[in-house]
Amino acid sequence: MPALRATVGLLLLTVLAPAADPLRYECRRASAPVRIDGKLDDPAWEAAPWTADFVDIEGDAKPRPRFRTRAKMLWDDQYFYIAAELEEPHVWATLTKHDAVIFHDNDFEVFLNPSGDTLNYFEFEMNALNTGWDLFLPKPYKKQGKADNSWEIPGLRTAVQIQGTLNDPRDQDRGWTLEIAFPWAAFASKAPVKRPKPGESWRVNFSRVEWRVEVRDGRYVKLPGLKEDNWVWSPQGLIDMHVPEMWGYVRFVAR
Repeated sequence: MPALRATVGLLLLTVLAPAADPLRYECRRASAPVRIDGKLDDPAWEAAPWTADFVDIEGDAKPRPRFRTRAKMLWDDQYFYIAAELEEPHVWATLTKHDAVIFHDNDFEVFLNPSGDTLNYFEFEMNALNTGWDLFLPKPYKKQGKADNSWEIPGLRTAVQIQGTLNDPRDQDRGWTLEIAFPWAAFASKAPVKRPKPGESWRVNFSRVEWRVEVRDGRYVKLPGLKEDNWVWSPQGLIDMHVPEMWGYVRFVAR
């Protein structure tokens, strides 16, 4: 999420009380191959625990999200796998161009800091059309970091399944699910990232952007004058995802 979304967070950083301690997740080694089809019905996923339900980015100071969001993670010799389930009564998306500003649609966002040093981190966003945006930051925006949108993820695999109909206001949907497979080698062009060993941890967080919409002339239109909701796994304590020290801890385990 680029600098324009960090501005409010920077203003609030000095006045908000610290958020709760970052959440933790035990990422199990996949017990079987994972099919990247968006369905989350593989036996390997059945053995993986869900994260806690997402909360508002500011934490308990704000109301609980209107719709449920949760995620799972797995790993093997080739990939770091992420799955997510997003409850959504009206699934819509408009952006089809790679590296578009995906959060102008409802989206799901992944933030990865393999070294845990809060520097040299990676971001990936996707919408219900399976359109993606990948970028790299050498440091957070508040430390004068500049996003590198030219970075691409070689070998990335993603998929989406819609539980309902996409861009059709005539019915009510259940939501959408997604799968992401990040190859360990994909990060090497920007940071010396190795496949983790059992017991090692990464700093990770997830964000869901949700816009309020109405139906106008048979299509979804954002309600004017309203900002997006930001729902996350591990609360940031302020409206800014680019505070890596607040991201959760994902510990890779052998089983």
